[in-house]
Amino acid sequence: MWKQFLTKLQRKSSKSEPASDSFSSSISNDSNTIQSSSIGNPASSKSATAVKRMTSSVFPSSVVAGIEPLLSFKDVSNAEKPNLFISKLNICSVIFDFSDPNKNSAEKDIKRQTLVDLVDYVHSSPRFTEAMIEESYKMFASNLFRVFPPNYRSNRGVGENEEEEPMFDPAWSHLQLVYELLLQFIASPSLDAKVAKKYVDHYFILRLLDLFDSEDPRERECLKTILHRVYGKFMVHRPFIRKSVSNIFYRFIFETERHNGIAELLEVLGSVISGFALPLKEEHKIFLCRALLPLQKTKALGIYIQQLTYCVTQFIEKEPRLASTVIMGLLKYWPLTNSQKEVMFLSELEEILESTNAVELQKCMVPLFRRIAYCLNSPHFQVAERALFLWNNEHIMGMVAQNRQVIVPLIIPALERNASSHWNQAVLNLTLNAKKMLSEIDEELVLACQRKFEEEERKLPATEERKRMTWEQLEKAASTFRPVTAKTAVLVTPAALAP
Repeated sequence: MWKQFLTKLQRKSSKSEPASDSFSSSISNDSNTIQSSSIGNPASSKSATAVKRMTSSVFPSSVVAGIEPLLSFKDVSNAEKPNLFISKLNICSVIFDFSDPNKNSAEKDIKRQTLVDLVDYVHSSPRFTEAMIEESYKMFASNLFRVFPPNYRSNRGVGENEEEEPMFDPAWSHLQLVYELLLQFIASPSLDAKVAKKYVDHYFILRLLDLFDSEDPRERECLKTILHRVYGKFMVHRPFIRKSVSNIFYRFIFETERHNGIAELLEVLGSVISGFALPLKEEHKIFLCRALLPLQKTKALGIYIQQLTYCVTQFIEKEPRLASTVIMGLLKYWPLTNSQKEVMFLSELEEILESTNAVELQKCMVPLFRRIAYCLNSPHFQVAERALFLWNNEHIMGMVAQNRQVIVPLIIPALERNASSHWNQAVLNLTLNAKKMLSEIDEELVLACQRKFEEEERKLPATEERKRMTWEQLEKAASTFRPVTAKTAVLVTPAALAP
C-alpha cells in the first residue's frame, strides 16, 4: 500500500528532485510512526473496547486503495494553500467503517491528522474562495449526513429511557473533528455569507436538523452550537429554521413522541426567543401556542422541562400579556393521573407566575387556584407539598394579597381539609404555615371562609341524603317501564311548531 503512495507522489510531484526526496523520506517516517502507534498502543485498544459498540450510521461504501498524506500548510506558499485545502478535503470525504477498530487503522489515523490540519488552517481565518466553500460543503455532507440505525430502545418506557446510559458512536473520533471544522468554518469572519448561502441551503439545514435525533449526546451538543451559529450567520434562513423546528415538534407531539434532541432544540430556541424584536410578530405567538405549549402533554416532558420553561418565560418577559395564555395552556394539559408530572407542572407554574403581573393573573385566577386547591388535597404528599411551597414565594403572595377576595375563598376549604385529614406530617405543618400567612393578610376574611366551610360541612350529610333519595326515586320510576322489544310499535309525537 505504501509503495502505491510513493508511486503516486513521484508521479504527481512537480518540485525539484531534492525536495521530492525529502518529502518521500518524511512520508516513510510518518508511515512508520502511524503503524507503530496503531499497533503498539494497548491503552487505546482498551479504551476503545470500553465504549459501547453500536452499529455505525449507514454511509455510501467507498473502496479505499490508499490515502495520500499531504504537505502541511506551513510548507506551501499562500497561492498554493487553497488547492492544498481542497486536496485535504477530498481525502477527508472518504468514509470508513468504525464497527471494526482494526480495519483501515492507518488510513483512519491519516484522515484524522488531515482533519486536525484543516481545523488549524480554518482557525487562522483564511480567505475562502467559492471552490473552497463548495468542496467544504461536500465534505461536511459526506461525513455528517447519514441515516441512523433503528432505535432498539424505542418500545421501552420513558422512565427507563431516562436512566439508560447514552449510546456513543464509534466514529466520534472523526465526527468530532468534522463538527469542529464546520463550527470554525461557519464562525470564520472571512466566510462570505452571500456566497456560502448558495451551499448552506434549505436542504443542508434540514439534514443538519435531522442529526439532532442522534443518540450520542456529544453529537447533539455540537449540533446545538452549530445551529445557533447558522441562525446568526444566515439571516435569510431564520424563518425557515424556525418553521423546520416547529415541524419537528409537531411530529414529536402528535405522531411519534420519540426524539432524542428536543432539549437541545429548545435550548437553541431559548436564545433565539430572547433576541426577538418587540412587538412580537404574530407568527411567534402562534409558535408559542401551537408548538411550545403542547409539548407539555408528552410523556417525555421530564427530559426537556427546564429548557421548555425557559422558552415560555422568555415569551412572557417579552410580552407580559401572554402570561394568561400560557397559564391557561398549562391548565389545559394539566396531568390528572401522573403525580411526578404534576410536580413538574407546579414547578413550572411557579416560574411562570414570577413573570406574571396582577392584571394578567386576574384573567385566569379562578381556574388556576381551583387547580392549586385540588393539588393541595392530593393524597400524594409530593404534589401537596409542592403546591404548598407556592405560598413561600413573595411575588405570588403579593398577587394573592391583591386578589384575596377571590383567591382566599378558593384556598381555605382545601387547607381546612388538609389540616383535619391529611396523612403526611410535613404537609400538615406546611398547611398550618399557609393558613397563618393568609391570616396575616386578612384575618377577618379567613375566619369568614372557615365559618362558611364549617357550615357546608354540617350540611353535607343532608345534601348526600337528598342525592341518595333522588337516585332511589329515579331507579323506582325506571323499573315501572317495560323494555321496548323489536316488534313493539312506538308512537312518536312531533313537537308542536311555534306559531
